[in-house]
Amino acid sequence: MLNQFVGLVFDGVAYGSLLFLIGVGLSITLGLMNFINLAHGAFAMAGGYVTVLATNRVGLPFLASLPLALLITGAAGVVVERLLFRRLYKASHMDQVLFTVGFVFSSMAVATWIFGAGQQPVTMPGFLSGQVRIFGVDLGAYRIFLIGVVAVIAVVLQLVLSRTRFGAQVRAAVDNQDASAGLGINVGFVFSLTFAAGTGLAGLGGAMGVEVLGLDPSFPMKYMVYFLLVVVVGGAGSIRGPLYAALTLGFADVAGKYFVPELGSFVIYGLMIALLVAFPNGLSGRRA
Repeated sequence: MLNQFVGLVFDGVAYGSLLFLIGVGLSITLGLMNFINLAHGAFAMAGGYVTVLATNRVGLPFLASLPLALLITGAAGVVVERLLFRRLYKASHMDQVLFTVGFVFSSMAVATWIFGAGQQPVTMPGFLSGQVRIFGVDLGAYRIFLIGVVAVIAVVLQLVLSRTRFGAQVRAAVDNQDASAGLGINVGFVFSLTFAAGTGLAGLGGAMGVEVLGLDPSFPMKYMVYFLLVVVVGGAGSIRGPLYAALTLGFADVAGKYFVPELGSFVIYGLMIALLVAFPNGLSGRRA
């Protein structure tokens, strides 16, 4: 029973880490830029397809494909932000929702046309396959790798936003764009770079999630609610809040499907309601 419980907690943490990696980019764009980007999952899907192409067709190692997914989706985020999303920063939230949902359906149609409607496999290296025995418990090697990568990214993001000049510029631009521009801050560049970071992290999460979440053109709609839950429960604009929320929701989802599979995803929605009642401003104390 102890080994079973440890394995369950471990799988929940790994799943929650993946939700955080994808959802934290949405927390950045929603909380720091006040832009409701429901198309966030489309960039995660794009990162997954970059990795599939790089490993299965080009022959790159899986690890080499991950920074490629980060950079390509980040660059795509800059292009989309400059050409499309920037026009909506001062629009109503309803306009932002409608436009980004339309973007999601368009991206799904393009993915279906190029890759087909089926699931896409990814070639994993041998050392990330199989189980690793730690203190008598068999744990998935890839999930250990996933947790380690996400832990490093969470620490780096927190340091960048709280301890660097760029993080201060982002916070200043969000609080008052006119005053920030008057102080010499290039608000447009700061927002573009912030959006690129958010979409790049989504792409990296999508690439690392192919093995765990699967990948097909329905990916953005299938997991949209999960990414939103991470931001809403954790609190937009922070790092620690979405991390706590993702780990909590990830464990609850895994445990719920294991112990009461007949309830499906109801467990995670019930937990969301309970957390929002207890923490109406999110776990970080910031309203989404």
